[in-house]
Amino acid sequence: MTESGAPGPILLVDDSDSDVALTLRALRKHRLANEIVVARDGVEALELLQPEREPAGGRLVPRLIMLDLKLPRVGGIEVLRRLKDDERTRGIPVVVLTSSNQVPDIETCYRLGANSYIVKPVEFESFARAVSEIGMYWLLLNQPPG
Repeated sequence: MTESGAPGPILLVDDSDSDVALTLRALRKHRLANEIVVARDGVEALELLQPEREPAGGRLVPRLIMLDLKLPRVGGIEVLRRLKDDERTRGIPVVVLTSSNQVPDIETCYRLGANSYIVKPVEFESFARAVSEIGMYWLLLNQPPG
């Protein structure tokens, strides 16, 4: 959504074409109607969420951000840090969806304010199930503030 108040899109931040395709397929398969906006790196994500100047239609205010950690230009941990440090984006739920199962990454993400940390399953069906469960919970079950 933009700041107009309509139901918000999902912002998927991932540079892997195959992971983006699988994520889009899993969300559509479960008929989650939200628009899905894809950012291919950390800079693109930050430009959408924290533009220097507000675009005419308002800035992107997603209902959910699905964030990979291993991103070009600006990494996922830095994106998370900037989002949670900014009053405009602090309240947007961020689910880290990454291949990293490293304890320091997990601890850092939660310390910075990640709402969830999920290691991407390698097997397709498990990956699709994980993505659809993320979407079902954050878009249908979770009650956001305001």
